[in-house]
Amino acid sequence: MTPLQRQAEAQTLELLLQAQDQFKIRLPEVRITFDLRGRSAGMLRLPRSGAAVIRYNAQLLTENDPQFIAQTVPHEVAHLVAMTLHGRGIRPHGAEWKAVMEAFGAAPERCHQFDVSRTSRRRLRRFTYQCNCREHQLSSIRHNRAQRGTRYLCRHCKTSLRPVE
Repeated sequence: MTPLQRQAEAQTLELLLQAQDQFKIRLPEVRITFDLRGRSAGMLRLPRSGAAVIRYNAQLLTENDPQFIAQTVPHEVAHLVAMTLHGRGIRPHGAEWKAVMEAFGAAPERCHQFDVSRTSRRRLRRFTYQCNCREHQLSSIRHNRAQRGTRYLCRHCKTSLRPVE
């Protein structure tokens, strides 16, 4: 773990403790990883059982310190706190989340403004499907879902899409 990652981890733990004291709540166990890639700066995964996981993008952290620690760390911790206080049914960047961000003294902004031009971006392969009226291009993600049984319908003729052999 790099010194910058240790700093982000320490800030995360500090905010978690602050939230528990300030809101009088018990937060679930949290694992912190730096394995997120692409254009997202951070992500919270909150499984029904087990530890919550806060994932950070190590590349964006390195390229955007100290803004990353000032913005992204409280942003992700605020998601966990808001869901713990108000349940999973809240809007991700709704009033509850904004209130937690303000309690942390952070700007309640939904999106970061970091330069993502150097981040890796996955190129999705396209697969040709057809319906009764035209051909459609499905991404590899949708193609794999279709292979596992998900049905996709044409918006125009309302018939199922079939792979072109």
